[in-house]
Amino acid sequence: MAYTLITANRNYSSWSLRPWLLMRAVGIAFEDRIEPFASLDNYEAFRAFSPSGQVPVLLDGERTVWDSLGIALYLGERHAGVWPTDEAARAWAVCAVAEMHGGFGALRRERTMTIGQRVTPTRGSDALARDVARIAELWGEGLERFGGPWLAGEHFTAVDAFYAPVAFRVRTWGIDVGAAGARWVETVLAHPATRAWEAAALAETFREPGHEAEVAEYGEVTSDERATG
Repeated sequence: MAYTLITANRNYSSWSLRPWLLMRAVGIAFEDRIEPFASLDNYEAFRAFSPSGQVPVLLDGERTVWDSLGIALYLGERHAGVWPTDEAARAWAVCAVAEMHGGFGALRRERTMTIGQRVTPTRGSDALARDVARIAELWGEGLERFGGPWLAGEHFTAVDAFYAPVAFRVRTWGIDVGAAGARWVETVLAHPATRAWEAAALAETFREPGHEAEVAEYGEVTSDERATG
């Protein structure tokens, strides 16, 4: 079985991070193919390999699997470890993943993922405050119910991969997710697969002005660890 996973820029592409991190953490081998963002709208270029014109995309022989949730569900049917084995933990994890996939629009818009930067927020909406409160509640529930250190128990699964981009946002923007949430953030950011993604993000010299403008709209950059040149 030979998979190819197509993703975009390490610094910005939170949707790409999810299946990449999941596959690396669970031990599913794949060829790593990067298609960088050229602008905020890459639809026409990405349509060459993606039915939706977006990343990530998983290629499995002649089969194309698109969307981060679609990829997680596809892999879960073929590989152990993608979802928790405990039935209650698995049900909770699937719901939490679906909530992340379909919600938290204010968080995505106002606290975009930018791994190498540290940002002091200058404004935030009521909708953002609700998103942050819900994430803190959700993480706390999973850690308490299933015993940690991961969101659905003692092993890294898809739910950790889907919330890993939020962990980077917590660090970049100084978001308060409570004590339990902060411990999980430390745990997931210390995972070898997450650290490998972060190292690649910091090494990128590519900058996409639209993503940089999104950061500037909601905060003031205080430091930038990314490579230049």
